[in-house]
Amino acid sequence: MATELSRGDGDAPGEELAPRATEELHLPGPSYLPVLTAFGISIAIVGVVFSVVVVVLGAIITVVSVVRWVRETREDMAELPLEH
Repeated sequence: MATELSRGDGDAPGEELAPRATEELHLPGPSYLPVLTAFGISIAIVGVVFSVVVVVLGAIITVVSVVRWVRETREDMAELPLEH
């Protein structure tokens, strides 16, 4: 396990041990793809009321953005060290 136990600053005998993280925290970079996916879904739902063409347009936007989002996430995961 990658945590050490520490009593805190004073190391007083009565304090409980708390885990201290020793590995780097990985956060994904910012992405516009979740917003684009939501936009495509919204367009497809609105298209149900108006026209099949609008549904198809929303579905295309959704599928393209989801494929790009998954590809971006897989590339990001491949860059992580093996210990993660």
